[in-house]
Amino acid sequence: MNLRTVLRGTGVAIITPFTESNDIDFDALGKLLDHLIDHGVNYIVTMGTTGETPVLGKEEKKDIIAFTYQHVNDRVPVVIGIGGNSTKEVMDDLDYFPLDKAVAVLSASPYYNKPSQEGLFQHYRALAAASPKPIILYNVPGRTGRNMTAQTTLRLATEATNIAGIKEASGDIIQSMEILKDRPENFLVVSGDDALAFPQLGCGMDGVISVAGNAFPETFSSMVNHALAFEMQEAKKLNEKLMPAYNLMFEENNPAGVKAFLSEMGIIKNMVRLPVVPLSGELHQKVKTYLNTYS
Repeated sequence: MNLRTVLRGTGVAIITPFTESNDIDFDALGKLLDHLIDHGVNYIVTMGTTGETPVLGKEEKKDIIAFTYQHVNDRVPVVIGIGGNSTKEVMDDLDYFPLDKAVAVLSASPYYNKPSQEGLFQHYRALAAASPKPIILYNVPGRTGRNMTAQTTLRLATEATNIAGIKEASGDIIQSMEILKDRPENFLVVSGDDALAFPQLGCGMDGVISVAGNAFPETFSSMVNHALAFEMQEAKKLNEKLMPAYNLMFEENNPAGVKAFLSEMGIIKNMVRLPVVPLSGELHQKVKTYLNTYS
């Protein structure tokens, strides 16, 4: 399977909706999945960190994965997020969670313990050997505390089997270009930063795994599709329309920001789990103002 073909375009790292009693809101999850698929998203990423996975129990995660498979019903591919800072625990999770209907596993690099580049290489090589599905690396140093260099990414792409791509969210355009320049032909490279996706697509990335796409799947997907076709003026207009939304979504916290948008759209309730809290009243009002002018 060539993931550069299967996962080309827009993937959305979906949020986890909660009820007012803080349980999983499966009705809202189904509504969200339909909202995304009906408006042009190419694939779904569930159990990423945007889904508040650090505050979900294992059984909750398993239930969400099963529901997602059933509700998506093969309409689009599904990627499962499984990461952590204990290599052994992540390997155990790869065996524990149902991956039969997934096309790949997205695995965020270890947080807090700041492994060396060799440690990152050995971590991912061990995961790839244990995984029944291809591994997509996820480099997000703003959250993990350690950047995975272009050299380490390319070493994994060429030396480790079963590693199929990367979600690159370092915020470093030069690093992104270094990966794109020397990647193997079938190695998927997607943006993990909504605000940088437009220029990164222009550099040759294969798509985006987006947060903003939860709320604006049609506009965001259209921007990505135009950029992939090198119709850059059209893509630029759509990106500029969404730029204020990117800022609002990430000003205080992800996913509190995107959940505020989705709650105003009537798709979910504005519920998060501690230690995340809803947006401040002032920022939430800015979300309302933006949506009132969005068309």
